[in-house]
Amino acid sequence: MLELRDLVCRYGKVTAVKGLSLKVEQGQLVALIGANGAGKTTTLRAISGLLSPVGGHVFFNDTDITHASARQILSLGIAHCPEGRHVFPQMTVAENLEMGCYLRTDREGIAQDFERMFEEFPRLSERREQQAGTLSGGEQQMLAIARGLMSRPKLIMFDEPSLGLAPKISKSLMEALMHIDLKYGAMVIAEQDLSRLQGGMSRLVGLHAGKLKGGAAAALTLLGGGGS
Repeated sequence: MLELRDLVCRYGKVTAVKGLSLKVEQGQLVALIGANGAGKTTTLRAISGLLSPVGGHVFFNDTDITHASARQILSLGIAHCPEGRHVFPQMTVAENLEMGCYLRTDREGIAQDFERMFEEFPRLSERREQQAGTLSGGEQQMLAIARGLMSRPKLIMFDEPSLGLAPKISKSLMEALMHIDLKYGAMVIAEQDLSRLQGGMSRLVGLHAGKLKGGAAAALTLLGGGGS
């Protein structure tokens, strides 16, 4: 579904990703694990079109999207929930969710997804007319996740969704992610802390200094999941 071939990304003279190759198959839930500066965020930004790679290729369903725009990539079915939540603070919860489906035209499907998001995240239902900027950190993260899902992506990527959250809230949020129906296709979660992940991951991929940690052996089977 997603394939990175020898991906290279730079910020000025600093090479943040150094020849990274990786595959994500349909139905998989893959975790990218690494310390701050390992290249996790850069990798996700390159996939979603927020950063143009200087080498290698990104393929999505056999289409080369290496230098496609962020809008084109979103229209193909890739959604990216970046680190830091980035909700629209002056908009209500409902209006933020509407922003997640601005490329869609299927009104009935959008209405169904609104209700599904409120079922998945009951706290958002209680606050649907509340301004997003007044929500707690955990509630804003729930909103950012739900907004990403409103686009009905085939691949959805989360960059450190538990960052800055209290352990109890982080655990609840990660449990919700593990239960997302992968009819969306596949999911990639970037995290620093392995202990924050719940069971249900298909694969665990270690990154260090922009490379697979330990080479190909870094694509570890986790909890009996398939693939390498």
